Amino acid sequence: MSKAFTRETDDNEQDDTPDPSLRLPSGTRNYITPGGHARLRDELEHLVRVERPQVVSVVQWAASNGDRSENADYIYGKRRLREIDRRIRFLGKRLDFAEIVDPAARSENTGQVFFGATVTVNDGETVDKTYQIVGVDETDFARGRISWVSPLARALLKAREGDTVRFQSPAGWREVEVLAVDYLRIDP
Repeated sequence: MSKAFTRETDDNEQDDTPDPSLRLPSGTRNYITPGGHARLRDELEHLVRVERPQVVSVVQWAASNGDRSENADYIYGKRRLREIDRRIRFLGKRLDFAEIVDPAARSENTGQVFFGATVTVNDGETVDKTYQIVGVDETDFARGRISWVSPLARALLKAREGDTVRFQSPAGWREVEVLAVDYLRIDP
């Protein structure tokens, strides 16, 4: 059979979510900070306006060279094009269902933890740690950004300064004390 009539597939073609940790629990909203929304929108814009057209031109050039079955530029270009298209679909869906929550717009600092809060905690063993509770797509543990669906963030939500919360971590049950809650200190 001619290769023109066969379909190249990837194992994950039906699943647009690149990482299982980015899946939202069913029935929940995709909360995101304004900065996170802007970063996703910028990435989508870059893929659509810059990266995809460059890959399309390489694939067109490679296709014009003749035999496509042994043409590495064509084969890898098509694969990269599928990856870009998958990421564009994923970002488009995430942005369509995103609910932007601006933590800086909170009229008062109640000392209670909600989405977008920057929380300083102490587990009694190590130095105080500061985390910002952000959307699933903005998670960056190295920068102290934890997803609102993570076990620590779920335990912290609605806690107040001075409260001790208990949560299940990969290392077992842990307790942390909430030292400070801030909504003005937002990481860009």
